Amino acid sequence: MIEIAALVTWLITALGGFYMLGTWIARGGVRQNKTGDSRLPTSVVFGHFLLAAAGLVVWIVYLFAATAMLAWIAFGLLVPVALLGFALLLRWIPVRRESVARHGVGAAPVAEPPAERGFPIVIVVGHGLFAVTTVVLVLVSALGLG
Repeated sequence: MIEIAALVTWLITALGGFYMLGTWIARGGVRQNKTGDSRLPTSVVFGHFLLAAAGLVVWIVYLFAATAMLAWIAFGLLVPVALLGFALLLRWIPVRRESVARHGVGAAPVAEPPAERGFPIVIVVGHGLFAVTTVVLVLVSALGLG
């Protein structure tokens, strides 16, 4: 049952991640990364996405094969995913703070704000909370405690 809960939380996490990735790309994040206007490195953004997607695929295979090694591989993939995600969060926080500060009285509009400024805080927080839950559930499953 914990394995299915991990799948559900992983899928919810992925939905939030897809939303943020789509927003970042649509607002020119890749181009802005080349000009220095985005604080999120393209390699980190796509590395986070690709490792998370690979881990999800491994987890789905694990659900069918029930091989403990696959659970550990999925968990092993989640570790760098979490580290990259935390690095992205740390780079996003100043962008969020600047956005709040700039929208004050008399703030001058920015010609082209960083693409990641478009991330709704509820999506960022939800993505992070579901990600932490997923990591814990996958670890519990890999340890055989579920």
